[in-house]
Amino acid sequence: MAAKPPRRLIAALILIPFLFMLLVYLFYREERTPRPQQLAVTTAGYVEMCLNCHKDVRLDAAHDAAVIGCSPCHLGDALAVDKKKAHKGMVLNPGDLRVVEKTCGIEGCHPADPHKVKNSLMATNRGILSTLLYYWGERDSQNADITVEQLLKSGETSLALDYFRKLCATCHLWKQKNDMPDAPAFFNEKGGGCIACHSVPASGKGQAVAVAGALPDKKDGGGKKKKPHPLIIKKIPEENCIRCHNRSGRIGISYTGIFESEGYGTPYEKGHLSSQRLPGDRFYMKIAEDIHHKKGMACIDCHTREEVMGNGTSYAHYEEQLEIGCTVCHTKKPGRTRKGNILTNVKKEKGRYILVGRNNDKHYPLKPPLPASCRYPGHHRLSCESCHSTWVPQCYGCHAKRDRRETHLDKLTLKETKGWWEEGRSYIRYEKPMLAVWGNKVVIVTPGCQDVVTLIDEQGKIEGGFNRFTMAAINPHTTQAKGRACEDCHSSPKTLGLGEGTVLKKDGRWSFVPIDQGVETSHGRTVGFDNFVTIDGKALQHGSRRDLRPFNREELHRILRVGLCLRCHKSYDDPLYINYDPGKKCPVYKEP
Repeated sequence: MAAKPPRRLIAALILIPFLFMLLVYLFYREERTPRPQQLAVTTAGYVEMCLNCHKDVRLDAAHDAAVIGCSPCHLGDALAVDKKKAHKGMVLNPGDLRVVEKTCGIEGCHPADPHKVKNSLMATNRGILSTLLYYWGERDSQNADITVEQLLKSGETSLALDYFRKLCATCHLWKQKNDMPDAPAFFNEKGGGCIACHSVPASGKGQAVAVAGALPDKKDGGGKKKKPHPLIIKKIPEENCIRCHNRSGRIGISYTGIFESEGYGTPYEKGHLSSQRLPGDRFYMKIAEDIHHKKGMACIDCHTREEVMGNGTSYAHYEEQLEIGCTVCHTKKPGRTRKGNILTNVKKEKGRYILVGRNNDKHYPLKPPLPASCRYPGHHRLSCESCHSTWVPQCYGCHAKRDRRETHLDKLTLKETKGWWEEGRSYIRYEKPMLAVWGNKVVIVTPGCQDVVTLIDEQGKIEGGFNRFTMAAINPHTTQAKGRACEDCHSSPKTLGLGEGTVLKKDGRWSFVPIDQGVETSHGRTVGFDNFVTIDGKALQHGSRRDLRPFNREELHRILRVGLCLRCHKSYDDPLYINYDPGKKCPVYKEP
């Protein structure tokens, strides 16, 4: 009879599988249970557990994550080790004006700036809004206290505001970046509050690049695409400015020598439409860039911090917020703005004044105007740009149509609402900038805007509309070293606001026959698109400001009379002009 195994052996054989299973369980539990993370402390002494995961963030020295961490900018819970808890309350864009007081504007960083930025014209759009409402007859004043922030909170709308919401409301600092995923990229790149200006994408090597989307995506540990953190900058590239300043007055693209041409795609390339196109499939031609751009100057070399970011005052129009002009630099003692502020990049070096480029540190000599036409007594009212800006984009005749049968995306609410807006332009020109009088200065004006508004109801029938033609003052940012020729003003009816056509003087009387006779609309016949004034000084279109007007009868006749003299007397040092007598008859010229 076989001996029975000892009870201890039997017990061991039974327990071994259970012990093995227990060890396996404990092993897997250990593997799946997060181990305590290492305490992450920044070089400034802050506990910032974010850095355990976000180790490869590269920023500038002032915003280095290794120094200040992530939470001062992006909020969240810097002490949490759990991802969900750490990310609770986090913001993707610290520069968003909705949260900026908790991020960029905290004490120790930039506490004074949020109030200034929120009241700047780039945030309020107050000038655009109040002027549009006035043009379209919805306000009695051009100084209406209305802002984008108010529209976001109140939802207020009207015919003019509906037009703004759907066609204009992507160029303001309240817009959030990438808030329209189905829209073209150039819409999503706009806005972002502080980062609209102070941010550029980062390359793989941590270097700034100017064009968004030019970088290859990286992948994180989970195989998901991971983009490098944008760089925070104070050297603002012109591309950041042009992102918005390329429509309406188009001063951004004009500065670089780009003229948005007609929609025909000319000049053709090998039988096909031109390949030179702006965002939105807008054709362009390359012509004379601004002399300052040609020398390598960026927008921030001239425009001051308080002009761009604001000084805390909610101005109604750009000329109120603006503080620089040509004579701030081009004078005997340059460097002081018209508001009394000092340009920090204007210095005196070796007995001469220079301007230091804010982006490239290049030294630009500052020279006063030459003693020529600028100082001629008859030209004391001329603004610098009226002579030295040799071209300006002129967008004539804007047919705006709202069709209630369709919907359109409201760029503020990001919702589709009734009423599709569509714009059609009559023609675009750039030559012979038109002149007018603003206060006591002769300035350049351009169509802004010439609205022919048509309203279509749900049945497809015209239910109303109106015509409103306005000329707006502009500094086109197309400055050239050599000014316009005398004939460009004194012998050009287009420059004087009469429009293209023929000027005659017969039996002592001036007359003008325009080429453009206007167009017939459902709201009546318009005046000629380029006819700002009659030869007798009667205004045919509105001015963008109450004190902006075309030349009056006396001014027109004086200017044109000098044009007759230019046939023979072409130089400023001609004795005729030294003691010019407008009443003296010319012994050579005989009136027809």
